[in-house]
Amino acid sequence: MDLQQRINAFVKLGEFIEQFTTEGFELNENISASDLFFDGFKHQIKLAHEHNGWFTKENIAFALNGWSKSLSHSNMVQWLEKYNFNNISPKKVAIIMAGNIPLVGFHDFLSVLISGHDVFVKQSSNDKHLLPYLAKYLEHVEPGFKGKIAFTEEKLPDFDAVIATGSNNTSRYFEHYFKEKASIIRNNRNSVAILTGEESDEELKALSEDIFRYYGLGCRNISKLFVPKGYKFDAFFNGVYEWHPIIHQNKYANNYDYNKAVYLMSKFNLLENGFLMLKEDTSYGSPIATLFYEYYNDIDALKQLINENKSSIQCVVSKGVTEDSVAFGQTQHPQLWDYADNVDTIAFLLKI
Repeated sequence: MDLQQRINAFVKLGEFIEQFTTEGFELNENISASDLFFDGFKHQIKLAHEHNGWFTKENIAFALNGWSKSLSHSNMVQWLEKYNFNNISPKKVAIIMAGNIPLVGFHDFLSVLISGHDVFVKQSSNDKHLLPYLAKYLEHVEPGFKGKIAFTEEKLPDFDAVIATGSNNTSRYFEHYFKEKASIIRNNRNSVAILTGEESDEELKALSEDIFRYYGLGCRNISKLFVPKGYKFDAFFNGVYEWHPIIHQNKYANNYDYNKAVYLMSKFNLLENGFLMLKEDTSYGSPIATLFYEYYNDIDALKQLINENKSSIQCVVSKGVTEDSVAFGQTQHPQLWDYADNVDTIAFLLKI
């Protein structure tokens, strides 16, 4: 396969998953091989939710919608045009995936295959139904991918490079275990929002998407707010109110009740509205149903603090306070070129 064949195959995959981007799931018989794969993937989505209660049909559809848009031909070309794929010698690349949100490891999977390498995938047990089925579709529409994709639940076979994502503890294990291999090792990161008090109602409403989508389980979800000294949270609570039905999701409600009980027994001061708790805390990773917040006096000092802690931060949401700020409501809509941890995966894969 040449690069264009690989691009064309992923574009077809994007067209296929577009059928699953609304909760109704609508078959389009004009999509390649839909008659063979539509019902099967619909079943895999059902299995994914039954296996992992956080993977609701709505959140899976949201993730698929993002990928269907990213895999357009124009997006793929724009992403890849700056790289030189002419001298690729195919290698075996292992990917150890997280399982916190649906298809969280898909970008690594895409990057390895689009670069011309073979991939060994070790999935999280929390997210094991969707990607293998999409891989079968990919092999069907482009037979050149057959023999280049393998999934394993056992020890990884021999490989040349590895991309591994895990917790802070497992990342230290990965760094030791894979020290002889070319690698990208990712650990825990969280995202923050900087508020100035001048945000509009619409911006705060958009921020609620960054907080609650995927129940806050993604590294791009906002887990902490930086607010100016004396900030009043009334406008913030009004902005996020449309997400109040989230408390009817049992797993979320159980976390809310448990964390609230722990905080109250510890006599922490809390702000809460019945479905979200705010706790003043200097940490970045907040529990489910909780947002940490921290006051700041000086915006330049805050920028310096964020820069000093950039290894713990995935995204910064603000109204242009930092140079690389993400707009309100956009953390869960990354482009193909928005690399996790700002590490260029394609550049890495072209050098191994």
